Amino acid sequence: MVAVPVAILESHVWTAFAISLGSNLGNRALHLQQAIAQLRDLPSIRQLQVSAIYQTPPVGPPQPDYYNACAIAETYLQPEALLLQLQRLEAAAGRERLQHWGPRTLDLDLLLYGDRQIHSPTLSVPHPYLTQRAFVLIPLAAIAPDWIEPVTGEAIATLAQRVDSTGIEQLGSMETLAESP
Repeated sequence: MVAVPVAILESHVWTAFAISLGSNLGNRALHLQQAIAQLRDLPSIRQLQVSAIYQTPPVGPPQPDYYNACAIAETYLQPEALLLQLQRLEAAAGRERLQHWGPRTLDLDLLLYGDRQIHSPTLSVPHPYLTQRAFVLIPLAAIAPDWIEPVTGEAIATLAQRVDSTGIEQLGSMETLAESP
């Protein structure tokens, strides 16, 4: 790999983004921890901040509870390229798309990309269910309470106060949480 001079990297336009992370198969904590470590290693991402991990009930068909978290960072990738990078990390973790809203080893969703609204065949930002999902809003509000959701014009913390958080339990930090396989 050829080293890129720092001056060239600094000339990129960096945009803040938010993602959700989820896992309910295998060692859930490890899947999330590995995804965060891989994101930290990417030169296209900087200033990564991660919420605590929360155990949450599933949405969709009967399946095990999820471990969920959110992360915010900056990237110089365009939204579609960032989505592809997230999908590569999911695939590397053994993600199989067998059932809509079904169980998964790793789920990485692009929630927000700056203040942009994107509607393409492959990507919708803000995430279409962002304002309805406590398992996303609760961890996101912990690290980005003042981020304005561009469709509603409301702060993430305000949106988080409105959702039913029944069954959501904060477990601990990404770094300290361990789970038996």
